[in-house]
Amino acid sequence: MKLKYKDNMTIKHFIIENQDVFKRELLEEAINVRDKIEEIKLLGNINLVENALTVVLYVVDELEDKVIKFGNQEGVAWAKHDLTLALKVEWIQAIRTTLWNFLYDYDQLNSHSINSDEFFRMGKEINSLIDEFFKGFFISYSNYKDELIEAQRKLVENLSVPMIPISSTTSIIPLIGTMDEIRMKVIEEKILMQIGEKSIQTLILDLSGVVQIDTEALKHTSRFLDGIVMMGCKPIITGIRPDIVKKIVELNIRLKDKAEIRATLQQALDNYLIPDRAL
Repeated sequence: MKLKYKDNMTIKHFIIENQDVFKRELLEEAINVRDKIEEIKLLGNINLVENALTVVLYVVDELEDKVIKFGNQEGVAWAKHDLTLALKVEWIQAIRTTLWNFLYDYDQLNSHSINSDEFFRMGKEINSLIDEFFKGFFISYSNYKDELIEAQRKLVENLSVPMIPISSTTSIIPLIGTMDEIRMKVIEEKILMQIGEKSIQTLILDLSGVVQIDTEALKHTSRFLDGIVMMGCKPIITGIRPDIVKKIVELNIRLKDKAEIRATLQQALDNYLIPDRAL
């Protein structure tokens, strides 16, 4: 596609005028990232292509404060949604390469070609600002992850997994709050230990108090149920919320193949508490 150029057009306006070409060339550079564009937009509401254009315009305008601030914002957003650094590194490199290609095209179309000293200064500044963007991104990404890990560590330290016995062989575990993979691993370790120590034959996992559970925690739950069965214990799950059911179906996690499912805790108690009383 032919690039649009007018006399005395600045680099910034040259990029804006040809932004469709810029975006297309950017996607051609980022081989692994381009297939993830829609997924990243869906997961984190992050428009990679538009954000890349924003960064580039800040860079060519030499707006260092805005470059750093935007990098910090991007870092937190990527950390919140567990997007990988590997993809971001490739994306930054693609942005750098595409911008340099545009600088070359601009120089070729410009009748007043940029002298070597100015081109060197401009190139040095552009590289420096892109590095500043990535540094801000990486620091905020790392800080967010570190704070999250610390918060989870404190949660784990104070975490109790109350196992409520309702008979000599049947117990209930009421799970509440937000469940992620780290918390699920701690719960698994404690529960499996108690199953062995107390010779529990039936374990009711009540999820009615779980307000949110992430994808990795759900996948781990499936493996956790395998562990319960291997301990010679029958798992029963109750109180799964509709939104969590939807997520389970979307992920094709077949909990019903590994555990008995009951809509409410009361239904499970009717089956497992009353027979014990009759004895």
